[in-house]
Amino acid sequence: MIITINMLETGVHVSFISFERGYKSVMTNQKLHTFYEFHTSLENYQIHKFNQMLSFLMVENEFYKNKLEGIRLPIRSKKELAQLPFTTKQELVNDQKNNLPYGKNHTYPVSSYGRYHQTSGTTGEPLKVLDTPKSWNWWEECWKKVYDASHVTSEDIVFLAFSFGPFVGFWGGFEAAKKISALVISSGSQSSKERITSMMNNNATVLLCTPSYALRLIEVAEEMGADLHDTSIEKIITAGEPGGSIPSIRKQIEDGWDATVYDHVGMTEMGAYGYGCDAKNGLHINDEQFIAEIINPETGEPVGANERGELVLTNLGRYGYPLIRYRTGDMVINQPEGCTCGDSFTFLPGGLLGRADDMVVIRGINIYPSSIEAIVREYKEIKEFRIVYYTEDDMDQIKVQIETDNEAIRDELYTLLRQRVGLRINTEIVENGTLPRFEMKAKRILDDREKRTAIS
Repeated sequence: MIITINMLETGVHVSFISFERGYKSVMTNQKLHTFYEFHTSLENYQIHKFNQMLSFLMVENEFYKNKLEGIRLPIRSKKELAQLPFTTKQELVNDQKNNLPYGKNHTYPVSSYGRYHQTSGTTGEPLKVLDTPKSWNWWEECWKKVYDASHVTSEDIVFLAFSFGPFVGFWGGFEAAKKISALVISSGSQSSKERITSMMNNNATVLLCTPSYALRLIEVAEEMGADLHDTSIEKIITAGEPGGSIPSIRKQIEDGWDATVYDHVGMTEMGAYGYGCDAKNGLHINDEQFIAEIINPETGEPVGANERGELVLTNLGRYGYPLIRYRTGDMVINQPEGCTCGDSFTFLPGGLLGRADDMVVIRGINIYPSSIEAIVREYKEIKEFRIVYYTEDDMDQIKVQIETDNEAIRDELYTLLRQRVGLRINTEIVENGTLPRFEMKAKRILDDREKRTAIS
């Protein structure tokens, strides 16, 4: 890896480049620009960027100045970084409650910011996040990495099946597509039928949406009598929920569209940190812009090789809204050997496996909804489904409701769930069209369990 240091009259600029060594001098507008290049490791590069940011935050950012009071700079390694305290979403929410309206983690005066977004609120109270023009440009650069890995170029026509609101969603994808000079079509408040028609009429080649909505559009196309194989869509970039890296879901989408699915992951509060690849078996972390750790959610200690743990991230270029050792709540697998595609950046096999706070224990078995969905999606005859938790005879239970015209699927699914999950999970056919459909993040869990009062 190469660090290039550009010695200008205005100061020092450091950027990431490639794998060579040396230096050169050039004249521009009668000023001498000397570029020094030296070899370094990825960890050294990350720690260098982290120290640059931290030095700034310890002066300008009230939230981290208080939180990290007394730490010694510089941080010399990831091992030393791991000694810093975690940041949690609840901590950020509390900060905003106590310091209305945006909290102390916004480094600059509000007048310096140009973008407002908020989290979806699916796992709690929404969190408000502002971006300066510079940090929003950083978002766009992270999204360009997603496009590069998905082979999206200026020759593509990018269609965003996304209602533009305060949730960050595909806002970054929209801006980055403009940045690579691709034609961008936003579908705003259009209906699903209108979106399919627009894609066809405009020869769109790339679709951006959630995995659930890609499947929903297949269903709508069938109702219209349209064949999505006749569209020009070649690539589908999914985000917002696990699915793009789950083989059964990816296969349904690819078969229905005759297109290649590339997964992507980001967070309103963190940034666009992960991207898929041609191997299509997981996600990569953009290690240029994020430092990733995988911890045991109970102990906070690093997990071993090939063990499941919670993803912890530090962003390195978002000075206006920094996050240090942020507990994402997303469960992943720590696979040090990397991906077969040859990309050396941190690899998460299977992508996001679910959320730590989504796990429930039913009759002694740990249940992750994403694991249930992966099994359900092996049946293309199932149009929609829902997981229901309920209480019976004072015990927590689980069942799966499905929409299908094939009644034999119910017994097949029951058997497969018992084999894979190790638990008897009742399956129930409901009338077609009765379960909700989703454009944004899907909410396929209904928790009807009785609330119990603890006995002291």
